[in-house]
Amino acid sequence: MKIYTKTGDKGMTSLVGGTRVRKDSPRLEAYGGVDELNAHVGMIRSLAPGEEVARELVEIQRTLFVVGANLATDAGAVADARRLRCSPDDVAFLERAIDRMEEALPRVSFFVLPGGDPVVAACHVARTVCRRVERHVVALEGEVDEEVARYMNRLSDYLFVLSRRLARDLNVEEIKWIP
Repeated sequence: MKIYTKTGDKGMTSLVGGTRVRKDSPRLEAYGGVDELNAHVGMIRSLAPGEEVARELVEIQRTLFVVGANLATDAGAVADARRLRCSPDDVAFLERAIDRMEEALPRVSFFVLPGGDPVVAACHVARTVCRRVERHVVALEGEVDEEVARYMNRLSDYLFVLSRRLARDLNVEEIKWIP
């Protein structure tokens, strides 16, 4: 089977379920953003020291594939039982990781300028992509599972806390933004 199908050459593609949509549709913006975010998370995983962080990031990448599949599925054309779903357990996984990392970090009462080390900067890039995806998901309210928006919101928090943890682990100064 060839990688190219030529079915999208005129700016249309199919959702899971067969519905054809324009490639600039809000739904494609959402799941295309999830794909982009997953690539950024993979970059962080390739740069980040430590097996614990790597395991968490692999779990996040797996969940992002579920989120992307959910967003790419036409709910009207695919039976509910066949849809992949983001679950409250996925959100709880992020919350536990955030809580664990925050225990070892000083309380933050300021904005942090992104950067200082490539992996720390990569966390901030992924965080901003995640926020963009969250906005696209919120725009699809009523068309996608509410848990997806909760997951994206929590994931951006996780990526921020991860940037702080990695800055600490790598002895990178967090530069405060002071207006």
